[in-house]
Amino acid sequence: MSRGTVLVCIVLLGFGWFGCQRTSKGPPQRTIAGIVFQEDQFFRLVLFGMRDAAAREGVHLLEANSAGRPDKEIQLVNTYIAQGVDAIVISPLSASASISALERARSRGITVITYNTTVERDIPAAYVESDQEELGASTGRAARAYIEHALGGKANVALLVFDSQAPEQSHARSRGFARELTPLPGVRIVARQDAWLAEQAVKKAGDILTAHPEVNVLWAANEGGTVGAVLAVRNSAKAGRIVVFGTDAGEQLADFLQAGDGILQAVTGQEPFAIGSQSVSIAVKALKGEAIASRISLPGRLLTRENPDDVRRFKEELQKMLKSDHP
Repeated sequence: MSRGTVLVCIVLLGFGWFGCQRTSKGPPQRTIAGIVFQEDQFFRLVLFGMRDAAAREGVHLLEANSAGRPDKEIQLVNTYIAQGVDAIVISPLSASASISALERARSRGITVITYNTTVERDIPAAYVESDQEELGASTGRAARAYIEHALGGKANVALLVFDSQAPEQSHARSRGFARELTPLPGVRIVARQDAWLAEQAVKKAGDILTAHPEVNVLWAANEGGTVGAVLAVRNSAKAGRIVVFGTDAGEQLADFLQAGDGILQAVTGQEPFAIGSQSVSIAVKALKGEAIASRISLPGRLLTRENPDDVRRFKEELQKMLKSDHP
């Protein structure tokens, strides 16, 4: 160190010696923006996973929720571009409409990682997902077994989906579910309605049961839809005559699987904590220039009324994670 540098450091000691020491700490901390699009248990667990990975990897995590609004998603991405974050980890609202904002981010040198949903262009460095069609198919296989054994291979089925919120994901899940029922000639899909929030789904499912009294199986493509479907059957006083299957898993759905009314039969849940954790860890690897896979598919988790021990273990794991904002 030159004499001049020594003198500068001595002067700076009067104002707090950290000013001199900071230059020896290496590169500045990386900043990663994590964006969800809904306030529910799934995305809450995604954020917990992101936080866990950020703490482990030593990066700064910014958190945001686009609240299902394309305009807010664009605003958030633009804000993070202006702030100069190193990476954006996002579940895009649309495979097409989300492209322009994320393309701008990438053009500014920001690493983009998508999870849960993605875009049609080759923008993300990686996409972390559960196989959406397989999520639907997993529950479809459970529904087929139930229809074969409990209903003699015949059923009138109604679907609750979220086509207008995330069409690509919704179509994949419903396609997987329906695919598993096609081998049964006695099964008819008689209704399909858009309802992904529980309060929406209660009404839509109730309307379906009024318009189609022959329906004896309801399937919902997400957690809110499944909750609403179960409550609609309860409201109709048709427990024992109508059963519900669903996609996604949470504490309330686990409670429904344990309830004595027999309405909810099976759900296939994603592993949101792992999705969030992997997404941030992969972003860090990409920023370090390490090799990463362009697509990472995580398995789903089937929970059924017939396997109460699995449901109990799931609830215990979930409650442990939800006890703290920093599991």
